[in-house]
Amino acid sequence: MENKLHVQDLRISFRTSNGKVQAVRGIDFDLAKGETLAIVGESGSGKSVTSKAILGILAGNSIVESGEIIYDGQDLLKISEEDFHKIRGDRIAMIFQDPMSSLNPIVRIGRQLTEAMLLKGRIRQRESKRSFRTYLTTLENKMAASAANDAERGRAAVSCKKFQQFEKKHTELEAAYNIAHEGASEALDDIGIIVFELEKSTVARGAADRIKDIARCSRESLNKYVVDPDSYKAEVLQNASSLEQNFQKKDYKAALESLYRLRDIMEEGVKKPKPNFFRMGYYVTFSEKPLPDLPLEKLNDFLLDYLEKDFMTNFLSDAERALTYSADQCYVHMRAAVSELEAARAVYAAEKLDKKQCMDTWKKLSETVKGTIDPLAVSRDSLVYTFSPSVKSELDKYFRGVKANVGILRKHEREKRKHDTVVANGRKPDWEVAEAAVTDLELIKTNLTRILDRLIAHYQKMLDDAGSRDYHAETIASINYLMENASGIVDRVTPRIARHRAIRLMEEVGISEPHKRFRQYPFEFSGGMRQRIVIAIALAANPDILICDEPTTALDVTIQSQILELISKLKMERHLSVIFITHDLGVVANMADRVAVMYAGKIVEYGTSEDIFYHAAHPYTWALLSSMPDLDTNEKLAAIPGTPPNMIYPPKGDAFAPRNQYAMQIDFERQPPMFQISDTHYAATWLLHPDAPKVDPPKAVMDRIARMNRRREAEHE
Repeated sequence: MENKLHVQDLRISFRTSNGKVQAVRGIDFDLAKGETLAIVGESGSGKSVTSKAILGILAGNSIVESGEIIYDGQDLLKISEEDFHKIRGDRIAMIFQDPMSSLNPIVRIGRQLTEAMLLKGRIRQRESKRSFRTYLTTLENKMAASAANDAERGRAAVSCKKFQQFEKKHTELEAAYNIAHEGASEALDDIGIIVFELEKSTVARGAADRIKDIARCSRESLNKYVVDPDSYKAEVLQNASSLEQNFQKKDYKAALESLYRLRDIMEEGVKKPKPNFFRMGYYVTFSEKPLPDLPLEKLNDFLLDYLEKDFMTNFLSDAERALTYSADQCYVHMRAAVSELEAARAVYAAEKLDKKQCMDTWKKLSETVKGTIDPLAVSRDSLVYTFSPSVKSELDKYFRGVKANVGILRKHEREKRKHDTVVANGRKPDWEVAEAAVTDLELIKTNLTRILDRLIAHYQKMLDDAGSRDYHAETIASINYLMENASGIVDRVTPRIARHRAIRLMEEVGISEPHKRFRQYPFEFSGGMRQRIVIAIALAANPDILICDEPTTALDVTIQSQILELISKLKMERHLSVIFITHDLGVVANMADRVAVMYAGKIVEYGTSEDIFYHAAHPYTWALLSSMPDLDTNEKLAAIPGTPPNMIYPPKGDAFAPRNQYAMQIDFERQPPMFQISDTHYAATWLLHPDAPKVDPPKAVMDRIARMNRRREAEHE
């Protein structure tokens, strides 16, 4: 399964006047495409800090002590704010607990929905144009470099020029189609409203403007592949004109007849499959013949056959040669990089790092690693792309820490002496001396060597697998990449298109009368409806990942259920990857694929939904399950005793030990490792140690599991 997000050894603290709060203490998890990962824990467990780190919105007093958050070949902890603008809200979107924190109370809902579409639409067009040109230029250069003779070099230049020519025609055809299709869809939306009003003999205010919109959109829909001009052009034009005239004369019966006919034509148009404009672009540009009059499916097959025989077979052969040549060059650089990385271990593992030596080594390694990047690879190699910024970040942290630690330790010693003086005088101080908030220099050195070792292992695996690469499949993927970017160039979002899409989104998230609601303000919506609007805004740019940070906590139980069902439905329909943050296990019982249980900044249990709800192993997870209400329990719910620890003074052993009735002496002395229970299930508790006494979950948990099993069996009968 494709991995969308990788988080490793994430450690985040916050500077406060009382000391450094350790909020996240070394967590690891992955998020696969199309899955829902629930992160569950009490307030202060670090779950929301983790989600904010992914989105790049941590507070100003935060300290990212170590870790990586890898998305699309980038470490989100190392990129600039400008780069984050291309990701935040576009590729990764977030729904917050309070919808009003995401909505402007004095701006109409419609404008708030369309702003993101317009802004991100322009950015995507620019990015698609840049990506298309850069990739095609690189492909042409590699084709020429890999050519065996002048004839092959000349063919490479000609074929890439032809590709660019017919792709231009492809984009023109697709742009015209998009305008026509949006016009037909818009006309249908407005026709539905006006027909309803006329059939009920009630004409609402603004109907005349909507009639003009219907007529305009109907005319714009006159594209052969949306509304066939030969069959319907005259009828569309006639009915659109008649509609305006009859409405002005208040002849609503005649206006209705025009609307019915326009509706039939538009409905037929929007249901038509989309032609393959990539193939069509080549035929129209180079065949010097009109398009054959064939049904769409047969036309697509005809165009494919022509494209392959006349151009694509040879182009694919040249492109595959270029990809093979480019990869072979990278393998040469990889072998050199492995040697340099191994030599750099000694530099970064020295007892005391030398700044000049470290920075010179970093610059040299960065250039070497950059040479291993294959410019024709469609998917980005995250370890390679993040190497240079990751090493630079760790080095900057180390040398800043060397300077800062001196003053921090001096201040800590003064506070400790003051504390000891009070004790020596026979008094009990009403404060504690927090651990010195020094930069852990040894941890940074460990991080540096780990980055080197991971990249070495990565290169060695790639070199071992070099002989098994399928260059033909990669070449097809490269052509698809060019086609996708060409389509992105023409996916222009105008204010009118944005309005139409916003209304569609409002319908998708379950908001009734979207045309009317589009012009309303947030205060005119209920809490549940406001949250639906926030979900629509989050989906406006069609993101890969949706982060839901307690999205139902502020809503009543009935509305909670509706919002959860909506998120699950949208995840399935849009193939979203979802991170769901909550303090209530019950909220995610029926929607999470995997669950990470967090306590005091650490993941204490990690597994599939089945693992966590039916085979929980950590006492904290047992406590969460015991406090989870359901319809079948009549007993008083068990509260978790005590309070979470003060993370200015992080505990030496298991952070949950003071609240854990099953705690052993070792729980107060050493943090437990993460024990593997199965291929999918892990828990950090000493109870899983082979020498630990056998302990069963509490009766409340066992009873709950039994009830869930009975319910599940009844559903399958």
